[in-house]
Amino acid sequence: MSKMDPREIKILSDILALVLEDQQGQSDSALEAIKARARRDGITGGALKNLFQTLAPDIDRLTAARTTRDEAELRAQENTLQILRVQLHDRGEILNRMEHNLRIVRGNNENLKSQLHLAQAANSELQSMLSMKMMDSRYPRLMIIFVAVAAGLLTGIAGTQLFHLFYTALHPVTDNARYLY
Repeated sequence: MSKMDPREIKILSDILALVLEDQQGQSDSALEAIKARARRDGITGGALKNLFQTLAPDIDRLTAARTTRDEAELRAQENTLQILRVQLHDRGEILNRMEHNLRIVRGNNENLKSQLHLAQAANSELQSMLSMKMMDSRYPRLMIIFVAVAAGLLTGIAGTQLFHLFYTALHPVTDNARYLY
């Protein structure tokens, strides 16, 4: 058997793939092409068999390696799945705690809203009472103003009299009536 180059092997594999085609005409022509190449290169059936065995790697070794790799991959995926399950469980617990806290906060919010409404109602009531009290207290203010003005007038008159009393005591008054006649 002669040494075949990779391009020849590729062409041979393409023709062999055509042999297995569903269309009868392509399959027959591909089979005839394989027979013609085998005759031309002097390849017998046994040589072709040996060629495939040398080209194909050891199936048992490949299967064992693939099985070992698949088992390792499966274990890694199972470990990942277990980790994800634990994380999902933890996240579920966190979500439940957050929902519980949210319910508590909403209850506190409603309580504070009701207290705010009560405080606003009390504030408006106090403002109305204060305005009524201020309306009632205007009359005493007028009375206080009148009393203060009257006290100021009386104090002014008394001060003036006191001033004249001291002024006449310090400065004797001369009788100017005798100079008039």
